Amino acid sequence: MRAAADMTRLYFQNPLNPVSHTTYGRSIAAACEVFERTTRRYGKPEFGLHETTLGGMRVPVREKVVWKRPFCNLIHFERGPGDARARTRRGSDPRILIVAPMSGHYATLLRGTVEAMLPRADVYITDWIDARMVPLSEGGFDLDDYIDYIISILHFLGEDTHVIGVCQPSVPVLSAVAVMEANDDPYAPSTMTLMGGPIDTRINPTAVNDLAERKGIDWFERNVIMPVPFPHPGFMRDVYPGFLQLSGFMSMNLDRHMIAHRDFFQHLVENDGDNAEKHREFYDEYLAVMDLSGEFYLQTVETVFIRHALPNGKMTHRDEPVDCHAIRNTALLTIEGEKDDITGRGQTKAAHKLCVNLPEDKKVHYEQPSVGHYGVFNGSRFRAEIAPRILDFIASNRTRNVTVTAGAANGTARPANTPAPIVAKTAPVETKTNPLDEILLVKPEGTVDDLKRISGVGPKLEKMLNEAGIFHFWQIAQLSTAQIAVLDDKLEFRGRIARDNWIGQAKKLTESVTS
Repeated sequence: MRAAADMTRLYFQNPLNPVSHTTYGRSIAAACEVFERTTRRYGKPEFGLHETTLGGMRVPVREKVVWKRPFCNLIHFERGPGDARARTRRGSDPRILIVAPMSGHYATLLRGTVEAMLPRADVYITDWIDARMVPLSEGGFDLDDYIDYIISILHFLGEDTHVIGVCQPSVPVLSAVAVMEANDDPYAPSTMTLMGGPIDTRINPTAVNDLAERKGIDWFERNVIMPVPFPHPGFMRDVYPGFLQLSGFMSMNLDRHMIAHRDFFQHLVENDGDNAEKHREFYDEYLAVMDLSGEFYLQTVETVFIRHALPNGKMTHRDEPVDCHAIRNTALLTIEGEKDDITGRGQTKAAHKLCVNLPEDKKVHYEQPSVGHYGVFNGSRFRAEIAPRILDFIASNRTRNVTVTAGAANGTARPANTPAPIVAKTAPVETKTNPLDEILLVKPEGTVDDLKRISGVGPKLEKMLNEAGIFHFWQIAQLSTAQIAVLDDKLEFRGRIARDNWIGQAKKLTESVTS
């Protein structure tokens, strides 16, 4: 039927067919396309990220699989060479591991997340394999294996890696970090960012959470786990089919999806190609789903949504307890969306209460106003407001600081091989005078001001400013545009000075100090 519908669509879209230029012809073609698209099985999309900006230059991006296991490939987005400034910037950028959700959609759902990070980070992402494509001979895959994969990848990437768990991976990422910290693992990440994740689903439970508790694990095992049919490579493997997960997601907002397809039909009839193409791009991604390993799905439902094992302190990994109290060094950032109807408000923030031995200056929570679940990791608000905060947080908690040379004003910073503070340089630069030389001090003039009184400046940023030669409110209040640009580049603040209005705050604090 789909083939017939597609042939009919082509017939009524043929410009040589006089009917194709009528409303009737366009309506027939539109109806056939809507039918074909809603009954099609969508293949895995491409990331399609071919270039990014690095050091002010457009440079090519190449996908490379650098680590492989039966159920996961690790993709590295290699950024092209560029000029000397771009190479220096690339060498000093943080290494970020994005753990994509294994919840039905492919990792390409995080295309926008990767794209936003690429100009400022060396990005890797877990590309989970469709379980129907994994032969039964490769063995099973459960939640313990998921945690093992994360730990193995962090070992592969090495020290000073920053991990981001988007939605479902929040629990295994937090568990992996707890296991690594408990074992004094030197490759535990410097930071972990948990975005819209179900750490404690007892808080503001959503329809997803209610379904799991109401039905119980036996119902899920009987009704949603199915063997892979022949001739797929994973023949006879028990899986949770992706189309069931997709049906569940769509049923939560069924009216919205119906309206979107009705509007798509209208756009086609009206020859509104731009809006029609936007619909195609979104649903080509959204309707592309993969099957999940049955044991992984059932263990996740029982552990996370029914027993609430992690917040109850009863979660285990390989029969050993997962103790979040062991987390003392990996800084924690949690992010939620105000209108998230999949992960309720407060569920991700609950991670802070579990990490009781993590210093408060290493914990940050942010709630993005006016976004739902997908807006937490994609879209305009993510690019403008969430991504900069993640990068700021990472910059503030790197275990390997960036040593700034005399060429910092031109963006030529290089990473130190060993931890070292950022020191203000007083040596003259032959090619260009550093604008910061007019404002930086070798030592404070009298009593040092408490720079933490400026909203957005925590203990770590205050330390960085002091090490750079800024001790007083008046120094910040008098920063010129050129000095802000150099300081932004030197300490990798990424626009924080302007975004949090440090200048205005510092002027008011200067007046209060002098009065």
